[in-house]
Amino acid sequence: MALITYVSRVQFEAGAIALLPDELALLGVKNPLLISDPGVAAAGLVDRAQEALAQAAPVYGDTPSNPTEAAALDALSVYRAHDCDGVVAVGGGSSIDLAKAVALLATHPGELADYTMAGGGSDRIGRIAPVIAVPTTAGTGAEVGRAASLTLIDGGKAACVNPRLIPRVAICDPDLTLSLPPRQTASTGMDALSHGIEAFCSPRINPPADAIALDCVARAATWLPRAVADGDDREARWQMAMAAVEGGMVFQKGLGAVHAASHPLGALGHHHGELNAILLPPVLRRNQALASDKFARLKEVIGIGDDDDLADWAEGLVQSLDLPTRLAELGITESDVDAAAEQAVGEHLNQTNPRPLNASEYRDILHKALI
Repeated sequence: MALITYVSRVQFEAGAIALLPDELALLGVKNPLLISDPGVAAAGLVDRAQEALAQAAPVYGDTPSNPTEAAALDALSVYRAHDCDGVVAVGGGSSIDLAKAVALLATHPGELADYTMAGGGSDRIGRIAPVIAVPTTAGTGAEVGRAASLTLIDGGKAACVNPRLIPRVAICDPDLTLSLPPRQTASTGMDALSHGIEAFCSPRINPPADAIALDCVARAATWLPRAVADGDDREARWQMAMAAVEGGMVFQKGLGAVHAASHPLGALGHHHGELNAILLPPVLRRNQALASDKFARLKEVIGIGDDDDLADWAEGLVQSLDLPTRLAELGITESDVDAAAEQAVGEHLNQTNPRPLNASEYRDILHKALI
């Protein structure tokens, strides 16, 4: 049976940050906690949210680059100390995932591990505190996504997945991404592109999601190089913000081996988008025989020829964006990839690869991407 669901309220346009107080009022939130990170604050974007609110909201601004359970507990203490009744995430996927975790822990007993997919707890997630996501990057899709991925206190990477984790409102203001440096623009954009490609190649039946995924791929392939080349190109920023939202909308179809392999490596502290950029070409080579009809459609929307190699195109794109092309450039070692291969098999996203891969296949992918 095909399950087709879609997301909540999205305000999308330049200047949409001004709508923050109206959206909070519609949710009945009177005292939100703002969750962000030091880089976003330094760029003045937390101040812009405060200005829109016209009130001094409490702030947790120490979100790490890969969100952690420890940070969620720290933010939860601020939430409770200020008697907050909702959360506004101003930042990239890390801040948004942290906000989801805080909203979950504020309304549920126990620990985060009680609500993870690996622990069988995702179905125990009930209604959480209201979350508004204000993305400042264009890539993760977390603003409309149903997952929160965090590193637990024991060091393991875990995902809580439930439609109730989708932010009640996403305020997507492409102007908030104008200050994003080229490397972050490139890495987050490659994340959006990989979402579209992997969701389209998922074997689940969802034609509306397929159409959105293809549009995501077409937008990212066209506009990401322009956004990286000129960060002040407002049209490119708008298009990439839309690609990011579309990539998040199609999470319901599942992703694939790129994300299954990148998650355990991300738990080591490496940037998710950069990992996806490096892993996309070798995963495409592995999956080519498993999804040849879908590869033909992807080539069509990207604008390359039938005889062109999709993996070669992806590799050339990563190189042109001046991103790392090998895992070793990030400091990842052979032992790291061997451990990641074993863990990738158990990732839930492995199940929606065109065919689930085994540990030997993941080792082959990761070793080819290493050096």
